[in-house]
Amino acid sequence: MTMSDSSAIARLFTEARTHNGWLNRPVDDDTLRQLYELARMGPTSFNGSPMRLVFVRSVQGKEALRPALLPSNVDKTMSAPVCAIIAYDSAFWTALPMLSPQKDFTGLFRDNPALTEETAFRNSSMQGAYLIMAARALGLDCGPMSGFDRAAVDEAFFAGSTWRSNFLCNLGHGDPARLYPRNPRLEVDEACRFA
Repeated sequence: MTMSDSSAIARLFTEARTHNGWLNRPVDDDTLRQLYELARMGPTSFNGSPMRLVFVRSVQGKEALRPALLPSNVDKTMSAPVCAIIAYDSAFWTALPMLSPQKDFTGLFRDNPALTEETAFRNSSMQGAYLIMAARALGLDCGPMSGFDRAAVDEAFFAGSTWRSNFLCNLGHGDPARLYPRNPRLEVDEACRFA
């Protein structure tokens, strides 16, 4: 392993943490655009790319988000420079002719809402993970969370559309003084089987 490999692994995994407190450093539009440009490159089923994002930064946007948050997530979200709503488009399949031009896959989803929902949710979850890795690669810290009322977020941000929320991820430059001790992880023999 080269030094650059080990420093990348540290930045992306071994030293990366879930942040709950934030330094007063804004995240500009160019960084958020770079973040999407990296995250969109990860694989998805049929190249369907169902993830949609709302980068919540304004006071008005944060106040629209506040009622949907669990009490333990309010302060860290309100103080974060950005809270990304990682969402999915339940009509993602309408873009498949452009995203997968080699074959028409739209018929798999057009009349199958259960498959459409499952595919959109699973693949937007994967894309959200790519987003976290991309953010870390760009020098940002992340605070992903699922502690919120999805219906309330959907009503506040996606009413009348085919977009639905999946999870939230605060983004910015984390305050290391506000980190909790790292919790344990399962060992390989506890979490893996080899068949």
